[in-house]
Amino acid sequence: MGGICSRKRDQQVLEDDFRRGVFGRYCRNGSTKWLGARSLRSKANHCPGGGSIPSLMELCIYKIREDFTKYNSFSILPRDISQQIFNEFVDSHSLTDASLEAFRDCALQDVYLGEYPGVDDGWMDVISSQGSSLLAVDLSDSHVTDNGLRLLKVCSNLQALTLNYCDQFSEHWLKHISGLSNLTSLSIRKSSSVTPDGMRAFSSLVNLEKLDLERCSEIHGGFVHLKGLKKLQSLNIGCCKCVMDSDMKAISGLINLKELQISNSSVTDLGITYLRGLQNLTTLNVEGCSITAASVESISALAALAYLNLNRCGLSDDGFEKFSGLKSLKRLSMAFNKITDECLVHMKGLTNLEYLNLDSCKIGDDGLANLTGLTLLKSLVLSDTEVGNSGLRSISGLNKLEDLNLSFTLVTDGGLKRLSGLTNLKSLNLDARQITDAGLANLISLSGLIKLDLFGAHISDSGTTYLRSFKNLQSLEICGGGLTDAGVKNISDIVSLTQLNLSQNCNLTDKTLELISGMTALRSLNVSNSRITNRGLQYLKPLKNLHSLSLESCKVTASEIKKLQSAELPNLISFRPE
Repeated sequence: MGGICSRKRDQQVLEDDFRRGVFGRYCRNGSTKWLGARSLRSKANHCPGGGSIPSLMELCIYKIREDFTKYNSFSILPRDISQQIFNEFVDSHSLTDASLEAFRDCALQDVYLGEYPGVDDGWMDVISSQGSSLLAVDLSDSHVTDNGLRLLKVCSNLQALTLNYCDQFSEHWLKHISGLSNLTSLSIRKSSSVTPDGMRAFSSLVNLEKLDLERCSEIHGGFVHLKGLKKLQSLNIGCCKCVMDSDMKAISGLINLKELQISNSSVTDLGITYLRGLQNLTTLNVEGCSITAASVESISALAALAYLNLNRCGLSDDGFEKFSGLKSLKRLSMAFNKITDECLVHMKGLTNLEYLNLDSCKIGDDGLANLTGLTLLKSLVLSDTEVGNSGLRSISGLNKLEDLNLSFTLVTDGGLKRLSGLTNLKSLNLDARQITDAGLANLISLSGLIKLDLFGAHISDSGTTYLRSFKNLQSLEICGGGLTDAGVKNISDIVSLTQLNLSQNCNLTDKTLELISGMTALRSLNVSNSRITNRGLQYLKPLKNLHSLSLESCKVTASEIKKLQSAELPNLISFRPE
C-alpha cells in the first residue's frame, strides 16, 4: 500500500505562457478550490456505457467522509488509507476543527491546505502530531502565527513547506526553520516578514533545492546567507523590486542553479553580468527588468538555457547577434519589446525552439521568413503584430505547430487557406474582426483542433455549420458576434466541448440554454450580455460537470443560480452574478 500516496514533490511546473513572469504550482487567485486531483469524483473509472464506477476503496472513503461523526480517530488505520481519507475531507471541504481531530497521530505524509478556509494555530497541534512521518505541508493563505509554526520543529523529516501569502507570522519564527535540515523545498511568497536578518536561518538548510520568495519586499541584502546552499537548483525572487545588482553578485556562486526568476526586479545590466558563471542555468526569467543589449550579450553566454523570458524589457534589435549560440533554447518569450524583423534574422539558428512569443512586437511578413527553419516549433504567438496574409506562407511548413495565436493581426479570410497544411494544430486564436464565415470555411481541414477562439469575428448563424467538422473541439469562443439561437443549434452538436464562451451575442435567448442542455461535458459556460432570464436556468440541470457559469448583464439573479447550484449542480464553484 505504500505506493498509493507517492508523488514527485518538487516537479517543475511551467506555465504555457511566460506573461505573468512567475512559475509554480500555487497561484493565489488561480485556485480551483481543490477540485482536481484527488477527489472521488475525479478518480472514477469510466465505463464503455458512459457511466462511471468508483473503486471499492473510493466508496469506503466516501462513506467514511459522509459519516465522519461516528469516528473518533483514524490512527489505527494504515497510513496510506488515512492519507486518502484526509485528502477526501479536504477535497470535499469537509475538514473542520472537529473532523481534523480524528487525524491526530495518523502519520500522514502530506498535508495540503493551501487556501483552505479557517486554518489557524488551532490546527497546528494535529498537523504537527504527524511527527517524523510528515514530508510536505502547504498552509498558504492561512492565519497561522509564530506560535503555530513553532510546533513544526518536531517534524524533523519535513521536505516541502509552503507558506505563500501568510501574513500573520514574524521574522522571529524563521530561526525555528533552521532545525528543518531535511527541507528540499521552501516557498514563502508575498511576505514582508522575510528580512535579511531572518534569512540567516536559510544558511542551515543545506539540502534545499528549491527556494521561492516571490513578491517578498524586504529581502535585499539577505542573499549572502545562501552561499552555502550548494544543492540549490531553483530560486524564484520575481516581482521583488527590492532585489538589486548586488544581490545577483551574492548568488553568483550558486553554480548548481538551474532555474532563476528575477522578473520585475531592479536588476540592471550589471546584475546580469554576475550570472555568466551559472553555466548550468536552464531557465531564466528577467521579464520587466530594465536591461539593454549588454544584458542580451551576457545571456547569450549561458549555453545551457532552455527557457528564456525577455518580455517587457524594452529591448530593441541590438545585442541579438550572438543569440544563435543558444542551441539548447526550447522556449523563448520576447513579447512587448521594440524588436523588428531585423532581430528575427538572429533566430535562424535556434533550431530546437518549440515555443516563440512575439506578442506586440514590431514584426511583419518579411521577418517571418526567418522562422521557416524552426521545424520543431509547437507554439507561436504573433498577436498584435503587423503580420498579414503573405506572412502565413512562411509558417505554412511548420507542420509540428499545435498552438497558433493570430489575434489582432492583419490576417483575413484569404490568408487562412495557407494554414490548411498545419494538420497538427490544436489551438487557433483568430481574435480578429476581419474573419468571417468564409475564413471559417478555409479551416475545415484542421479537424484536430481542440481550442478555437473567434472573439470579435463576424461569424453568422450559417457560418457555425463549419464548426461541425471539428469533432475533437474542447474549447470554443465566439464572442461579440451576431449569433442567434439558430447558430447555437449547430454548436450544440459538438458534444466534446468542455468550455464554451458565447458572451456579447446580445440576441441569444433562453432557447440557447435549452439547445446546449445535452452538452454534458461542459465545465465552463459564458453567455453574458444576452437575453437569458431566470426561466432559462432550468435547462442547465443536466450539466452536472459545470464548474464555472457566467451570465452577467442578463436577466438572471444570483439567488436563482444559487438554488440551481444547491439542487442540481454540485460541482459549480464559480458563478456570476454572485
